[in-house]
Amino acid sequence: MDVAKQIPPVRPYFPDEDIEEIKAYVERILKSGRLTLGEFTEELERRFAELCGVKHAIAVNSGTSALEIAYRCLGLRPSDEVLVPTNTFSATAATVFFAGGKPIFTDISPETLCITLEEVQERLTPRTKGVVVVHVGGLVCPDTVAIKEFCEDKGLFLVEDAAHAHASTLDKKPAGSFGDAGCFSFYPTKVMTTGEGGIITTDRDDVAEMAKIIRDQGKESFGSSLIVELGYNWRLPELCAAVGLVQLKRLGDIIERRRRIAAIYDRALKRIDGIRPLKVPDNVFCNYYKYVALLDKDIDRDVFKAKMAEKGVRCGGEVYWPPLHLQPLYKRLLGTKEGDFPVAEAVCKRMVCLPMYPGLSDEEARYVVEVIEDVLSELRKS
Repeated sequence: MDVAKQIPPVRPYFPDEDIEEIKAYVERILKSGRLTLGEFTEELERRFAELCGVKHAIAVNSGTSALEIAYRCLGLRPSDEVLVPTNTFSATAATVFFAGGKPIFTDISPETLCITLEEVQERLTPRTKGVVVVHVGGLVCPDTVAIKEFCEDKGLFLVEDAAHAHASTLDKKPAGSFGDAGCFSFYPTKVMTTGEGGIITTDRDDVAEMAKIIRDQGKESFGSSLIVELGYNWRLPELCAAVGLVQLKRLGDIIERRRRIAAIYDRALKRIDGIRPLKVPDNVFCNYYKYVALLDKDIDRDVFKAKMAEKGVRCGGEVYWPPLHLQPLYKRLLGTKEGDFPVAEAVCKRMVCLPMYPGLSDEEARYVVEVIEDVLSELRKS
């Protein structure tokens, strides 16, 4: 198949019929004159709450905003610590600082790339206020229930960083329904998008009420001029909400297609030496935001990715490299260093993320596998 230089790591998915529906919604919004916090935002919130099986969903302008709002709603104060796995995006930890607390990193499981109960127990201090579980690549952290029970016993809050995990489940329970708050991203690369945006899910009435206040400049309500909290302009525009509604209706098809591609990769990689897929536990339904595979220790990832690109296949960004404790900012702020979290360091430097998006055809997915096999064969000979 001649697809050289045609397979990117990710591509947003908007079938023609969805584009037409969005265009009609845009016209309706513009004619209404209500460009923010209107009927489309309310409908997106209602339907996303249903998807997650929770009472409330509060739409905001990014997953980062969702995280900071959640921490603030849960009472984070100066000197409070929040346990955060080192294998996550900067926003998970940075927003702890923004909300007034201090992130404390933990190591991860080499099998799932997620935080574990043992790590939470080991890093607990009298200053610990809460824990964040991160559902990496769409795989719901398998220890979420155990960590939730531990948090309840210790009086800690639990936040789910579910930026990757739209419609993923653990024991058939949706991501975003375990913690005091779940935080999702609608960034363009995500399983569903609003262009830019995010959403907070919760069963707690107090969290939902405060989140709505903080996202809208701290006003007691949208139509009020009374400022009752320190807030920001973190609203999701109606035009973005309209895109999100159409994507949400398409979500089942999007995930079905992603899982089909993942199955092609799974079957093929079993017969290729030098690489193995990250195994998804049987009790997890994964949306495959990322398809993560691990290279053997003797394979140079940078060389592997460069040779893949030469043959027309670009791998996605890792989830994550470097882990946060090796990022310059956190080394400066927290004094972390190489060797602090050896599991994350070892496994994250070996991961690659294969092309994954609904528009990727079966033929293209098989070509990706052919290129992997060719590249690894070349590297073994060199």
